[in-house]
Amino acid sequence: MTGRFTIVGIGPGDPELLTIKAARVIGEAAVVAYHAGVGRSSHARRIAAAYFPADVIEEELRYPVTTGTTDHPGGYVGAMADFYESCAARLAAHLGADRDVVLLAEGDPLFYGSSMYLHDRFKDVYDTSVVPGVPAFSAATAAVSTPLVRQTDVLTVLPGTLPEPELARRLADTDAAVIMKLGRLFPRVRSALAQAGRLDGAWYVERASQAEERWLPVADVDPDSVPYFSLIVVPGDTATGSSMTRMRSVPAPPTDAIVNGAPAELLVVGLGPGRDEWLTPEATEALAGVDHVVGYGPYVGRVPQRAGLTRHASGNTVELDRARAALDLARAGERVAVVSGGDAGVFGMAAAVFEAAEAYPDVAVRVLPGVSAVQAVAARAGAPIGADFAVVSLSDRLKPWALIERRLRAVAEADLVLAIYNPASRSRMQQVAVARNVLLEHRKPDTVVVVGRDVGRAEESLTITTLAELDPATIDMKCLLIVGASSTRVAGGRVWTPRSTDEAPR
Repeated sequence: MTGRFTIVGIGPGDPELLTIKAARVIGEAAVVAYHAGVGRSSHARRIAAAYFPADVIEEELRYPVTTGTTDHPGGYVGAMADFYESCAARLAAHLGADRDVVLLAEGDPLFYGSSMYLHDRFKDVYDTSVVPGVPAFSAATAAVSTPLVRQTDVLTVLPGTLPEPELARRLADTDAAVIMKLGRLFPRVRSALAQAGRLDGAWYVERASQAEERWLPVADVDPDSVPYFSLIVVPGDTATGSSMTRMRSVPAPPTDAIVNGAPAELLVVGLGPGRDEWLTPEATEALAGVDHVVGYGPYVGRVPQRAGLTRHASGNTVELDRARAALDLARAGERVAVVSGGDAGVFGMAAAVFEAAEAYPDVAVRVLPGVSAVQAVAARAGAPIGADFAVVSLSDRLKPWALIERRLRAVAEADLVLAIYNPASRSRMQQVAVARNVLLEHRKPDTVVVVGRDVGRAEESLTITTLAELDPATIDMKCLLIVGASSTRVAGGRVWTPRSTDEAPR
């Protein structure tokens, strides 16, 4: 027999916010464990001590380090890993002796709590359960007495430890937010709020529900006075004003569509395949001068958030709707950029914008080029597109598959290097295999194939194979393929195609 291990959420600080179940479980425990900071009494014990049984065994789990430095050979991570192992050993001794152990967790146990590390170690070994608790952000919202989310609002909980640009981006892209883990990080969190246009209406709450509770606008907080027990609440109503006017409306267009003395203009910007270094100076300058960025969510997410910038992210199959929304904004006098990955003119947003722009003769459209995915993959491989080449998309969402097959045969018969975009998706798993078989009707099995995956991103990989050995099961939407011509060569791990050849097409 072994004891039961229960993690009990005890709320944000006010003992009266313990649940009835939490009080009962604590009162029945043989052992109560709680964490304590370096050189400090346990905050968790203070909250729950009134419910301890008279004969309870107490286990104080004192952290070896918090925000300071450590001489542990593994640094902070190593010191904490050893700490949790020692805690597990201490509590396991009680459980093995058939004693029920309760571990106190401030707020809710599974919400940024240290208790989860012991939960992970014990859940498959002992009878383990969790008693939820009131999270700190609920107490903070109650303190400022302001609704956090309404109706279809989206709430995002963010750690202040995120990089400032990422924090600003996420704040701009959500209706409401809670920001945890402040302390010395407060200045950069405040800066991120300002960049996201969310500083006004954001509330700072310190020691929520406790006797020392304090709350005030984030803009009024002294950065040197921010303790660990603090957080920021950004109500959803601050996103676009009242919840009854949450849907963005486009201002009525000027009668002559003249903006600051110049004709209305919409920019279409290619962001490149993924690396910041591949964003052109022209594109960088343009994005710094607009007030609205419109595009597919992941591409909009690559544009740094700053004060005054409104982001309009949407799904991947609403290109014309996205283009019309951007054109409406431009016609209304706003400075707008539609963003697209790679080069906007290569299977990107440029064509969709021009299609929609036929109904907007008073809005000029200007396209700023970007590094295309085929250029990026080719450069990583060597110079496979050093001679004539063609580019084909295998997506049949906007054109029939029969047409794609005819074009593949034409390219193969012409002995052109072929770059293949959109080779597969969740709903198109067989088309790569069909395309390979079509090409093999006119190309030798040992024709060189380059598979570039996530080129320009951290997960980048490059594979050099042949047409016969290409495994369609390994290809997805993150890949771009380059199928060589008969003259394409591989030497020293590099792929290149001579600029001239005397060979007849095969």
